[in-house]
Amino acid sequence: MRIVYLNGDYISKSAAKISIYDRGVLFSDAVYEVISVIDGQLIDMERHITRLERSLGELSINAYAEWSAIAQKLVADNGVQEGVIYLQVSRGVMHERDYRWPAPDTAPTIFAFAQQRTLIENPMAARGMRIISRPDLRWQRCDIKTTQLLYASLMKMEAEAAGVDDVWMTRDDLVTEGTSQNAHIISQEGVLISHQLDRRILPGVTRIEMLAQAKAMGLTVEERPFSIDEAKQAAEASISSSTLLIMPVVEIDGHRIGDGRPGEKTGKIRQSYLAAVQTAVPITN
Repeated sequence: MRIVYLNGDYISKSAAKISIYDRGVLFSDAVYEVISVIDGQLIDMERHITRLERSLGELSINAYAEWSAIAQKLVADNGVQEGVIYLQVSRGVMHERDYRWPAPDTAPTIFAFAQQRTLIENPMAARGMRIISRPDLRWQRCDIKTTQLLYASLMKMEAEAAGVDDVWMTRDDLVTEGTSQNAHIISQEGVLISHQLDRRILPGVTRIEMLAQAKAMGLTVEERPFSIDEAKQAAEASISSSTLLIMPVVEIDGHRIGDGRPGEKTGKIRQSYLAAVQTAVPITN
């Protein structure tokens, strides 16, 4: 039986119920986090909490809980050795549907659940991802991790229909990010290029550690946008996310990146990242 968390209670999945008047249901007025679990340990939980609290603050949602304790209990209760914890907070329940939100003291809706998932031995790491590019038509506050993910879902389905793995989105001919990942390239000169943190991209938690490991390896890191054409001419390309960790990209819009195989530097960064997070001290709360 899968155990989930809902508003202070740990209950079975089938017993969890949310009101149809919840603003998360009606308006996607909610934020979320996805935390990796490796060897039964939460990965980068403190950074996820920092980002969650920032998202809540940007939307003026008044919510607090023992985030780490909730996630750790779900890992233990569900016997998760490798997978993710999904955590969501909405503004709460309204009496009637209304664009204006209720009073600041309205109780938020907080729920979380665990999913078993293969992270480390993902076969995509050996073969690399194939990507297509599409216009980025999302709203302009991509730095807030909200649940309004319809466009990302549409793009994932478009990628599936095209027989590829995912989409990189572009604005003004510059790559912003993937549908659920940050995007990166390594130039022919060995410079790792990643879009700077601003309102156009989500500040990825995995991205933080990835860039730190790249610098530790001696790579120069430039935080700036890059174009699809620049990506096609790159030596290597990759993505980073909590569910895919660090994954090589070998093709963009049918164009082979480098020699069409996962890049050597990307592979080393991935292994350094895994070594770093697997030896990190477990977070307690």
